Amino acid sequence: MSDEATVEPQGEKPIPPRPGRGAQAARLAEILRVDHAGELGAVHIYRGQRAVMGAAAGRGRIAGQLAEMEAQEAVHLARFDRLLTERRVRPTALAPLWRLAGFALGAGTALLGEKAAHACTEAVETVIEGHYAGQIAELSERDPDLAAELSRFRDEELAHRDLAVEEGAREAPAHGLLSAVIGAGCRAAIKLSEKL
Repeated sequence: MSDEATVEPQGEKPIPPRPGRGAQAARLAEILRVDHAGELGAVHIYRGQRAVMGAAAGRGRIAGQLAEMEAQEAVHLARFDRLLTERRVRPTALAPLWRLAGFALGAGTALLGEKAAHACTEAVETVIEGHYAGQIAELSERDPDLAAELSRFRDEELAHRDLAVEEGAREAPAHGLLSAVIGAGCRAAIKLSEKL
């Protein structure tokens, strides 16, 4: 590992490189575990939103958008499933909680309306983009193939965020509060999933 500090996004303090034998493998395990957890949560957020929007009259267009985004997240999740197996990394012990919390967040924001559902996507994908950016910077020299995959996933997450903004995410009632709460929840889930 290089002597440079690892940069975390969102103004968080850099994580200094860990010394000692096995430190790189331990850090890579954290990265894979948290990314797997994040994609798992994202799939369930979109499922929750689709459960509400798909059942509502006149919501076919947004239900279709949500299905497309869920499908992309499912591809990401499948890739992380394979990476966990290949690299012998255990998934987070919190996976059942993230399934439930993701579905509840998705369904709850969808019940507030289309713009709130889009605000949820914007908030989640904003945090995830910053999270991926930090990992890409950290891995670019050490594991360039994985960094390239994460870059592709990050670009797809940005496309989800941009679509949400185009669809009126920032017009949601209490957008600032909703975004702040969802963003804080995402950052807490990231920290927990790395370790547990």
